[in-house]
Amino acid sequence: MTNRDECVALDARDPLAALRDDFVLREGEIYLDGNSLGPVSKGTQRRVREVIDHEWGEGLIRSWNSANWMDAPIELGNRLAPLIGAREGEVLVADTLTFLLAKIIGGSLELRPDRHVVITDAVNFHSDLYIVAAMARLAGRDIIVKTIDRDTLVDYLDDDVALVMFTHVDFRTGEMLDMAGITAAVHAVGALMLWDLAHSTGAVPLDVTSANIDFAAGCGYKYLNGGPGAPGFMYVAPRWQGVLRNPLPGWLGHARPFDFEPTYESAPGMRAYVTSSPSVLALGALDGALEVFERTTMTEVRVKSLALTDLFISLVEEALPGVFDVVTPREHTLRGSQVALRHEQGYGIVQALIERGVIGDFRAPDICRFGLTPLYLRYVDVYDAVQILVDVMMSSAHLDERFIVRLAVT
Repeated sequence: MTNRDECVALDARDPLAALRDDFVLREGEIYLDGNSLGPVSKGTQRRVREVIDHEWGEGLIRSWNSANWMDAPIELGNRLAPLIGAREGEVLVADTLTFLLAKIIGGSLELRPDRHVVITDAVNFHSDLYIVAAMARLAGRDIIVKTIDRDTLVDYLDDDVALVMFTHVDFRTGEMLDMAGITAAVHAVGALMLWDLAHSTGAVPLDVTSANIDFAAGCGYKYLNGGPGAPGFMYVAPRWQGVLRNPLPGWLGHARPFDFEPTYESAPGMRAYVTSSPSVLALGALDGALEVFERTTMTEVRVKSLALTDLFISLVEEALPGVFDVVTPREHTLRGSQVALRHEQGYGIVQALIERGVIGDFRAPDICRFGLTPLYLRYVDVYDAVQILVDVMMSSAHLDERFIVRLAVT
């Protein structure tokens, strides 16, 4: 078994070690929930203060011009683009993930007017399932949404499929899908491919260009650390810009918003997918959060991510053999940046860990979920977290009657 001194040695030669200082972390707490909400970075603190104190506080309405608030969704999209393998002018930051998915789904169905099927994953994140069903109802024609076992996708692909929507990394298990291979299979039958990158962006290297995907969307508050409710982002391949119509048009997506014309004319490029005034404070928070990614590469992040998740899995299995079912894939090519442990008392286990300063989360019905984020997590943190997990299980702390009733947020 790897011991604590070995983990300390790994931290001493970790090329990402200095990045930890960019984050505001509580002493004595081990944060393993960056796959749900990333911590505050010092870059975010500085940038938000700048927006409040100077751009808004002093510039007031003039800052729409002087601080270039109008172009912030485009400029921030350009900053984020390298993290998903996109190029300048292909990514927009605005709204939240579900709204962006709605825009893409609605526009995609118009691009395939003679097709009637949308395919998604039966274990997709529930908000994705809700919005695809809603947009299908609003399409104005008979659209069937098929929620399938993703491993059986090829059995459902035919010339009546308009759109396939999958999430790249499974939010419960951490399984990572073959983006390029699935996209190619979907394109082979003339359908469009939409990827939800919420649990991928900032966690694993992505290349939407080489994968030839049509559309993607993601959020800014998980591995990107943009804050609770941070703006999401959407990617539209160049071949579809000017073709994919925004089904939720607004004045800031108009070609000439300050002409106040009564009829809508779409702006060129990604600006067409802006709807209403962006939250400038939220954009500022995400802008500051992205600074840390400019000090490393996603290749370096991925190497450490796999090392951390390997370490976590091996320590759990060696210290607690047979206690948990590790549902996260062992194969590196199939794993995101989290480890999911299945246990029938999962909720109590997570709550007992939180009381001891190890922050993870629970996903029904029985998943203890731990995000291992390389930007600020140390190897010694992983070691200590597992030792605390061992203490919880050996002491049966997770069976305390306090944990019978679940909190509103698990």
